[in-house]
Amino acid sequence: MKRDIYAKLLEWKESPRRKPLVLRGARQTGKTYILKKFGTEEYERVHYFNFERQAELDSFFTRDLNPERILRDLSLYQKQPIRPGRDLVVFDEIQASGNALNSLKYFQEEASSIHVAAAGSLLGIRMSSPRSFPVGKVDFLDLHPMTMPEFLDAVGESRFRQLLEEKTDLTPLPTAFHNDLLDLLRRYYFVGGMPEAVQFHCDSGDVEGVRRVQRSILDAYTLDFAKHAPARDIPKLSLVWESIPSHLARENKKFVFSAVHPSARARNYEDAISWLENAGLIYRAFCVETPRHPLKGYADPRSFKVYALDVGLLGALAEVPVGILTRGDPLLSQYKGAFVESFVAQHIRSSLDLPLYYWRSAGKKAELDFLLETAAGILPLEVKAGVNPKSKSLRSYDEQFSPPLLVRTTLLNLKREARILNVPLYTVFRLLSLVADTG
Repeated sequence: MKRDIYAKLLEWKESPRRKPLVLRGARQTGKTYILKKFGTEEYERVHYFNFERQAELDSFFTRDLNPERILRDLSLYQKQPIRPGRDLVVFDEIQASGNALNSLKYFQEEASSIHVAAAGSLLGIRMSSPRSFPVGKVDFLDLHPMTMPEFLDAVGESRFRQLLEEKTDLTPLPTAFHNDLLDLLRRYYFVGGMPEAVQFHCDSGDVEGVRRVQRSILDAYTLDFAKHAPARDIPKLSLVWESIPSHLARENKKFVFSAVHPSARARNYEDAISWLENAGLIYRAFCVETPRHPLKGYADPRSFKVYALDVGLLGALAEVPVGILTRGDPLLSQYKGAFVESFVAQHIRSSLDLPLYYWRSAGKKAELDFLLETAAGILPLEVKAGVNPKSKSLRSYDEQFSPPLLVRTTLLNLKREARILNVPLYTVFRLLSLVADTG
């Protein structure tokens, strides 16, 4: 399937400052697929090594970390020579071998003509020991679930992606196009962006089958809890993970530990939340009362919301009936905007590559869904599940801080009214460029 990260992989290949690449991301986001596809299309040959499935590979890195000797041994192992500049070497599940991970340092220093790309779980790479991590010696790319524009490509609607990407003014889209895009948005809410689920949807259109794929992915994540997490944290991981839909269903979507378990306390569950975050399975949005640069310096680490990495998996986790896909608007208003807010959070992280923050007034009487920290300033972003644009919170934020622009994303068409810019939900991935078009 077509992925936007492919262009970044091409940039990496052609860069004169190229270092070994580490492709990070949660499990089943398509890391192995995209590296194999890239290698097949852009190189003469791909040499693929999987450190989980081929445990014996680690032995090639225990004697020493000399790239010349390692390449010679790997060539013999695969019965094919590894040729500089012509072949791509892929080290998959590299987190399973600390020595292999550390060897990337020496590939950068002593064998820069060899194109090496490694993939691994976000958790395993982040938890690797400092001794085994090649600090400053690798390039990083992060792979997220498929975004809305990637979904449009996958379902054969690239014309709409092109329409949205080429739009350079703030005039509304033709009504027919707007309505079609809303229908596609509803499909994305159900299918989500996990590549296997998207592929199944494209191949069959079977909504029950898509849900089975999503549940299979959720089961695989649960198995990861048992496989990789400390034994004492496994029950907590499951409780936190399974509580995400109920937290987002609350009017105040702040994560409340007592909602996980009556006796839960932050100090006992913080490790479990950090584990899920490091595994790439959740995103956290931290509360800010004073919107100043840098937002990180004004964020309250004790007050946050938790979002699942993918809105389709959220639906499976919440056990939303599959039939709701065909009924239209109810999907967009269930859980009081939980799906919509999760969709936006997912695209702020993947498409806009920004951390997540939200605003709450000092008196806790008003709350705004997101704050976006950009070079042009801090943008307040309100998320609405429907077409009713009224909001006390946005007005309250405006009265206190008077930002040059207020941004709202809803089911309404693209439109600017005075200082309020309404961005349709399906266009969130272009939000920053649309804001720039306001002048």
